[in-house]
Amino acid sequence: MKITFFGAAQNVTGSKHLIEAGGFRLLLDCGLYQGRRAEAEVRNRTLPFDAKTIDAVILSHAHADHCGTLPVLVKNGFTGKIYCTETTAEIARFILHDSAKIQEEDAAYMNRHPKPGMPEAAPLYTSEDVENCLAHFAPVPYFRLSNEWTQLTPEIRFKFYDAGHILGSAVTLIEFHEAGVTKRIAFSGDLGNRNVPLLREPEYITESVDALLLECTYGDRNHRPFADAGDELAGVITDAVKNGRKIIVPAFALGRTQELIYALHKLVDAKKIPALPIYVDSPLSVNILEVFNAHAADFDEETWRDFGTRGEAPFIFQNLRYVHTIQESKKLNTLPGPYMIISSSGMCEGGRIRHHLKNNISDPNAVVLITGYQAEHTLGRRLQDGVKSVNIFGEPHEVKAKIMTLHEFSAHADQRGLLDYIAHTNGLKHLLLVHTEMKQAPVFMSLVQSKYPSLDVRIPAPEESVEL
Repeated sequence: MKITFFGAAQNVTGSKHLIEAGGFRLLLDCGLYQGRRAEAEVRNRTLPFDAKTIDAVILSHAHADHCGTLPVLVKNGFTGKIYCTETTAEIARFILHDSAKIQEEDAAYMNRHPKPGMPEAAPLYTSEDVENCLAHFAPVPYFRLSNEWTQLTPEIRFKFYDAGHILGSAVTLIEFHEAGVTKRIAFSGDLGNRNVPLLREPEYITESVDALLLECTYGDRNHRPFADAGDELAGVITDAVKNGRKIIVPAFALGRTQELIYALHKLVDAKKIPALPIYVDSPLSVNILEVFNAHAADFDEETWRDFGTRGEAPFIFQNLRYVHTIQESKKLNTLPGPYMIISSSGMCEGGRIRHHLKNNISDPNAVVLITGYQAEHTLGRRLQDGVKSVNIFGEPHEVKAKIMTLHEFSAHADQRGLLDYIAHTNGLKHLLLVHTEMKQAPVFMSLVQSKYPSLDVRIPAPEESVEL
């Protein structure tokens, strides 16, 4: 059995892991790479393997860095099934169509403002490509709901546990039978935070596991309590109202936006923040909200205590406005502060957030509030690192706005959460750390090795293969 790490290896985007066993080629995730634009363009258009040779795909969840190049896979000849939870399939439809639309809009914008010597811009894929891709989706329920494995071949089957990362996210357990021997590999996808509101906590795997592919985004740190982040957010808003500031919040349309709205709603109900117009400027977020409302049964008990007992909807409250059209979005740029804009994408690499940054990044009275992990070489990471100037749509802009970060709103497990998951994974022989950078991964690997000296721990390099 061989695993090759084609993406999210020593970086946190472009998740792609290929398992080869008994002649079967199974791809775990097929996500967009986000980073330097020229590099991302090449890596996303050119798959590192022959799509025609992939027999099946298992998709952990619907974030673009895990599902965003599935249309490219199908365009290049993939004919198999894409397995995921039903909720992931519903959300991926919106994510992929939105991705195609953003690419089309960005290409049109760049072509209207051409740079000398640059070729005409073209989208990575179109809405038609997305529809062709969606025809391959094969929804599978969590094991807790069906009590049934899904058979890929007579020798290979899998089941889904809830990852608690975003709605529909799954930890995948794959079981291989060969020559009378059974081996199990687990893939965490992105593992959720514990003790935070809205979603259920990650489920532990009950079976013995030989190898675990574990995300390690926050392997070098622990998050503060979620309530502390709420208090800091309240402070930012109170200051903005006092000083007439605009708060620009890059946030993933899926997961992060809903968590922010949830926290803001609680602050409003508790009268911890003054009245402030809050605009969710992401059509994708509006579409995904429909999926959240349709799957309220997947929310945790805390959500019921916070809102359900009072008959309130978590994502609707006074002063919250959902922006639908481009015209409405443009009008926000002419409004005086104070107000907050929550817009995607979360790493500032596409979508309407880039326009809001373009119009506000040089305003010393503005605040850019980053609420999640920013991958290397993304615009969000450069802002977080304190650069003095950034390029947006190919034009330089001086950074004068105040840049702040609240890691506690991240949907990823921290160091404690990752160690807890390892401790509850029985029989583990091999730990493969993925979805991480070389700042975090060695810290976590050293910690794990000190606690479990007999465990084989590795940080696979891009395109490295591991034989199990």
